[in-house]
Amino acid sequence: MMKAVDLIELIEKVDSFQHYGRVKRVVGLMIESQGPECSIGDICYIYTNGKDKHQRITAEVIGFRDEMVILMPFSNINEISPGSLVESIRKPLEVKVGSALIGKVLDSMGKPMDGSVLPKGLASVGTDQSPPNPLTRPPIDEGLEVGVRAIDSLLTVGKGQRVGIFAGSGVGKSTLLGMVARNTQADLNVIALIGERGREVREFIERDLGPEGLAKSIVVAATSDQPALMRIKGAFTATSIAEYFRDKGLNVMLMMDSVTRVAMAQREIGLAVGEPPATKGYTPSVFAILPKLLERTGTNDKGTITAFYTVLVDGDDLNEPIADTVRGILDGHIVLDRELANKGQYPAINVLKSVSRLMNHLSSDEHLEAALQIRNLLSTYLNAEDLINIGAYKKGSSSEIDQAIAYYPQIISLLKQRTDEKVTKEESINSLIQLASKGEWSS
Repeated sequence: MMKAVDLIELIEKVDSFQHYGRVKRVVGLMIESQGPECSIGDICYIYTNGKDKHQRITAEVIGFRDEMVILMPFSNINEISPGSLVESIRKPLEVKVGSALIGKVLDSMGKPMDGSVLPKGLASVGTDQSPPNPLTRPPIDEGLEVGVRAIDSLLTVGKGQRVGIFAGSGVGKSTLLGMVARNTQADLNVIALIGERGREVREFIERDLGPEGLAKSIVVAATSDQPALMRIKGAFTATSIAEYFRDKGLNVMLMMDSVTRVAMAQREIGLAVGEPPATKGYTPSVFAILPKLLERTGTNDKGTITAFYTVLVDGDDLNEPIADTVRGILDGHIVLDRELANKGQYPAINVLKSVSRLMNHLSSDEHLEAALQIRNLLSTYLNAEDLINIGAYKKGSSSEIDQAIAYYPQIISLLKQRTDEKVTKEESINSLIQLASKGEWSS
């Protein structure tokens, strides 16, 4: 039972006043209201028909201007009119979280997208949390099986590592995420689909994720037609859900597709409130929100969140601002190459352009030596590929190139994997070591 002292403290925290304001004008994405008393990040309700709670729009306070409160809505604003009542609840957005959500598809507000009612007994968590204290983060010293041969063998990932998947459109990011979700040995998947086409959400759930993957996943979806704030909140809601289960001691796999669309949504909001465009049109708040979001994942003293963030690269330019910023924050990057996809190599991972910053701490000496040999052979072949293809290379001119030519088909066989093919991490590493030592490939 609650002690009398705790009960008194709880009563003192209750705000007995209701705080109201009135809509003064709407400009583009923004709603300006005179009042109510509130803070940045607070949730407000805008009543479109008096105080009828069935006709209200949820909005968030994003700034102030000339004694006006600037609000950004979570939904369409067609019914808002001058003088509409604005009520502040004096607290930021919270979502309900619990194990009963596993297998469900949620929106950015944490509500089931199939129209069902949330189960009872769920906990409330805020969507805007601070990253863990750096001194409470245990070192990452244990590998995690993701079930993708190219990653487990040549780009080994650890529990609590944060990795970016960099690719242009249509190169296989969603397919790769689906493979990881189905095959990983993590306790739970939290998947955020941010800015996706409406058609792709169901396709990802049914085709890429499948019943097997959905049974151990929670999906948060915010489609491209939704307001910018909903797309941003989708990323923060998914991260909060992952944090909740991490604090329960689980090893969580968070997959976000894509962090680029989160940055684009923040750019929309920044421009709407008057921020100056900086690098290639992105506002300064974009580069402030990215580390705030990405640093929340990783390890803490209770559990881990291993995170895969996809990054869209315009024209396959890996040096564009968002890709460059994200790459500097994360613990590794996996590059999907359009040329490899055109050749029919799936997953189209370019292992020479990809790196896992923690692989050296997670792998045995034998594994690392084998990975280095395979990388050297692959690099040697690709450097001489043009000469080989036009017939200008004469066999015997270089023993290294001759060896690379002999090994190349077996290396490609190692890197290729069908979407329905299940391979354990141990099998992937053994295949790599066997190929490096003997040049023999066994499927």
